[in-house]
Amino acid sequence: MLKEKLKLIKLALKEWHMHHSKNLPARIICLKDRIAAIDVKFETTILTEEEIKELHGYSEEMFSLTRINSSICWQQSRLQWLREGDANSKFFHNIMSSRSRRNTIPFFLVDGVLVEGVDNVRAAVFNHFSSHFKAHRVSRPSMEGMQFRSLSVRERVDLIKPFSLEEVKAVVWDCDNFKSPGPDGISFGFIIFFLGYAEG
Repeated sequence: MLKEKLKLIKLALKEWHMHHSKNLPARIICLKDRIAAIDVKFETTILTEEEIKELHGYSEEMFSLTRINSSICWQQSRLQWLREGDANSKFFHNIMSSRSRRNTIPFFLVDGVLVEGVDNVRAAVFNHFSSHFKAHRVSRPSMEGMQFRSLSVRERVDLIKPFSLEEVKAVVWDCDNFKSPGPDGISFGFIIFFLGYAEG
């Protein structure tokens, strides 16, 4: 019974994959083309409410499919790593061994005395930094006497004054019309057009 149920689950998963997850890159490219076509039309005419809703729907669907495609690609990469993984390969162990040898401190000199062994090296390193951070008379660089250029009163006021409408408009107008600040699909061209329409 369990074997038959597993077969049915496998068939159901294959059918779901055929309808929902197959050929995602092509579907995403198709949605991008549809969005681009609407954007081109928007440059010459005013979009209707139905076209705006259609644009939002395409953008939301593309965003959803992109997330699903990224998740599938990540799962496939993990599956390939599990199938062809390097956990027991000779190359992997050689790399780890060479890194361990490079990071190992076998010995060093402390006040002219050779210190060897893991425990002795660990104790010497601990004592060095412990005494270093407890020291009170340490010569450290000072910034006293150094001259720095300071801001004028007008420059300080300019840093905290609110943005003007002209500055905001200049930033928006300098952006690419096809760029979108969020996943809702509202491009800067759309914003620029309706700001100009409202002002006119």
